[in-house]
Amino acid sequence: MLLIHTQKPSPRIDYAFKHICTRILGLKVEFTSVIESFIAHQGPKLSYGKQPMGNELFVQAFGLLNQEGLEDVEISTAPWDGTIGFFPAGEKSALPFDIFAAAFYLLSRYEEYMPHVKDSMGRFPASHSLAAREAFLTQPVVDIWAYRFRDLLLERFPDITFAPRHFQEQHLVSAAIPYAYANRGFLRNFSGFFRDLGRFRLKEVVRRSQVLLKLKKDPYDTFEWLIESLKSNAAKLFVFFRMGEGYTFGEDMNSKRENFRLLVKHIADYTEVGLLFSYHSLGNEERMKQERKTLEDLIHKELLYTMNDQGVVNLPHYYRNLLEVEIPRDMTMVYADRLGFRAGTCTPFLFYDLDYEIKTPLVIHPIAGCTRSLHNLSPGEMDHEVAGLREAVKAVDGTFSMRCSNQDFKDNNRHRRQLFSIPRYETRTDQ
Repeated sequence: MLLIHTQKPSPRIDYAFKHICTRILGLKVEFTSVIESFIAHQGPKLSYGKQPMGNELFVQAFGLLNQEGLEDVEISTAPWDGTIGFFPAGEKSALPFDIFAAAFYLLSRYEEYMPHVKDSMGRFPASHSLAAREAFLTQPVVDIWAYRFRDLLLERFPDITFAPRHFQEQHLVSAAIPYAYANRGFLRNFSGFFRDLGRFRLKEVVRRSQVLLKLKKDPYDTFEWLIESLKSNAAKLFVFFRMGEGYTFGEDMNSKRENFRLLVKHIADYTEVGLLFSYHSLGNEERMKQERKTLEDLIHKELLYTMNDQGVVNLPHYYRNLLEVEIPRDMTMVYADRLGFRAGTCTPFLFYDLDYEIKTPLVIHPIAGCTRSLHNLSPGEMDHEVAGLREAVKAVDGTFSMRCSNQDFKDNNRHRRQLFSIPRYETRTDQ
């Protein structure tokens, strides 16, 4: 146990220290503002504030964790042994930066509460983020800082112990459109057929006809391959199905069709099934509740994991809606157009509501990237980018997650299949 002295405990201090110390390092922490209790404590301890009290281990506070509300924060980053740091600390501090305030800034998504221009879908663009501007988006900096803090504690308190942590890998498959042609209904196939004819896409016309005549398998139906890949892949698989209407008419899928329902049940027998909230349900609690109930009734299990169709995280409203619908875990914390760690961490963290200054029970799973952001890369570039992210996560024994689509693994996309199915490290998925 690590005892931390701070003059005035705050929800922000509790949140930041517990993410770094407990969630990442597996070290229990307690807080005190009583000097006598701090001095009398015989185990590992540090003080966090403006000035040290004596010769104790001291980390200088930048001040963000003692504030309430939002204000424009001026940030300048500086190199720090292969990574970066911000919110600099003075010479008396055992760390050159206030990593706890910096971690809070990134985890709370402080910058996303500030005025900014959204993209066409209402999303916070990666280009507006501090991590993209300062070129540390592909580093899980919060975890890197935590490991440096661990080294500092071991140097000062050699007998201190940390809970073991293991690298994990997860593949999140968004099955918003499980079939290209099959089970799509007469009207969608009829309009699609004549649309392809009008654009002289004769291969599509032939392929659609073959699938509808059951001469060939639907190209988007890659689910048996996904299940089979589990036998040789150390990664954990999550498949997300949409129970509401599609973003456009062409993307819509009738979730009441028997073949679709059988597919969802079949996948749930082999791996974790999550809910892909429809774009049109966001902000509508009743719709969200109905979509949740539809999936739970179908798989006969309690829903544990969600993400949403277009990757929209409109803070704080999206997460507040999830709390109202009693969703325990969400996997939408990712940029749609850039690889990297949107919240600066590869460790699941709790949603902190900056408006109310409270830590909530909603667990947010950070995602390293979407396959849609790889579309303009060559196979070699794709391998390089994904391998770099994976190694960055492996270096801090974190969780590497990628968001894919069932469409990514079509028969003619052998490279994506290979990238997905090659066994990776001896991964522990039971943590």
